[in-house]
Amino acid sequence: MNRSGNADLPLHGGKVPAWLADRMAKLGLAITESILREYGKKQFIERMADPLWFQSLGCVLGMDWHSSGITTSVLGALKKAINPHSRALGIYICGGRGKQSLKTPQELIRVADKTGLPGNDLVRSSKLTAKIDNTTIQDGYQLYLHSFILSSEGDWSVVQQGMNNQNGMARRYHWCSTQLTSYVETPHTAVCGTNKGQILNLTAKDAGITREGILTLSKYQTDKVLKESRQLLMPRHHDVRAYNIDLKRLGAVLNLAYENQPDGFEELLLIKGLGPRTLQSLTLVSEVIHGTPSRFTDPARFSFAHGGKDGHPFPVPTKVYDQTIEQLSKAISNARIGLTDKSNAIKKLHTMTQKREASYQAENQKFNQILNKERAQSHQFGGRTVFGRAKKQSGQLLLFQ
Repeated sequence: MNRSGNADLPLHGGKVPAWLADRMAKLGLAITESILREYGKKQFIERMADPLWFQSLGCVLGMDWHSSGITTSVLGALKKAINPHSRALGIYICGGRGKQSLKTPQELIRVADKTGLPGNDLVRSSKLTAKIDNTTIQDGYQLYLHSFILSSEGDWSVVQQGMNNQNGMARRYHWCSTQLTSYVETPHTAVCGTNKGQILNLTAKDAGITREGILTLSKYQTDKVLKESRQLLMPRHHDVRAYNIDLKRLGAVLNLAYENQPDGFEELLLIKGLGPRTLQSLTLVSEVIHGTPSRFTDPARFSFAHGGKDGHPFPVPTKVYDQTIEQLSKAISNARIGLTDKSNAIKKLHTMTQKREASYQAENQKFNQILNKERAQSHQFGGRTVFGRAKKQSGQLLLFQ
């Protein structure tokens, strides 16, 4: 098994405001439950180990589309939302940032006591993954976040992140037990960060002799091996630009939402008063739930669901965000009692968009028009950023209060 990719993640400070954190938790829970219901726990664990899907999830939840803050905020929101329902969902999230990461072993033992899973083995896996990324890979990044995502069936993924204050970048590491053949030889599903030239990496294939006597070789046999590299290179600029996005895919989403809705589609969704802006968000959420790995090569596209807390590509449309949560939650609630029409309709958004891409002609010059339209109508949809609420535009300047 080889590393699946890498990415540059600019370090961003600041705190997620309560108005966004609460929404992230609610939508994150709804997306998680939809994936579990449609594809199962193993699929959810493997998606958490995919750096492009993880970044796309953060974007659709309204976080800054390219920054290191996605890692901390998404994992925090999911832990807050999922753990109270872990017994029903079969998913547990342990660890976190700073001092919270040190509590991972105790949290894993508590989960093991509830589920019958081998707690000591899980603790060992947690400690080994952290030790390897912090010690055997000396690349200038110091770990400050360690999260262990576990299913009741014993599959797990680890997402951990280190920072380098000298270059202002973060590096995110992904592990997955279903793809793990060795802890100490090219073990990661992904390493996300900036290339700093030569580094000490005792997990390299050629370092086998050096590793002997340092770590005990631990192997997990698996019949699934990553076959392609997953690369995510995030720029330092805050604004979303046309070249950050697959305009053909974004254009197909907007075409479906605004220009060419199929007859009877509102009845199919069973949503009274469904507006095109909510349909745009639901379509991108549908992609995150149902899309295959090849659909996440441009995570910035998913910021067009609910914007970003820093105002890029536009303020978070809280009214649309709340409608998205409501409709997805209703679909899940109905599915629990055997009514799947709404869930099937949301899933159909993904398949319909894919079909439209085949004939849609992307036009670069429309990108600025899309941005200007979103910003101009932001105040109508309850647009908010960390700077305040969006107000009606004056010319091209978006004001906040």
